[in-house]
Amino acid sequence: MLRNPIRRLDLRLSWGRARAEMAACAAERDELRRELVDVKRERDDLLAALIELRAARAAVVQAQAELASLYRERSIQRARTAERDPGQPLN
Repeated sequence: MLRNPIRRLDLRLSWGRARAEMAACAAERDELRRELVDVKRERDDLLAALIELRAARAAVVQAQAELASLYRERSIQRARTAERDPGQPLN
């Protein structure tokens, strides 16, 4: 024997559940949007720090290159001012 129960829906209850579900989804969406704004702000702060670190590193590299150039120039000046013993071989 087959049973075919007829289910009756309570429209007020169904609409209430649908509204509650919609409100929950909207609240979750709003929370995710706020979280996204926070993450983007943090990303922007980190990118600014990274740009600052890159600039600082470039300044260090430039200073090291200038220092090496100054050492080279000093060595050349010392070599020019040094007197050579004519009795010594060049090599």
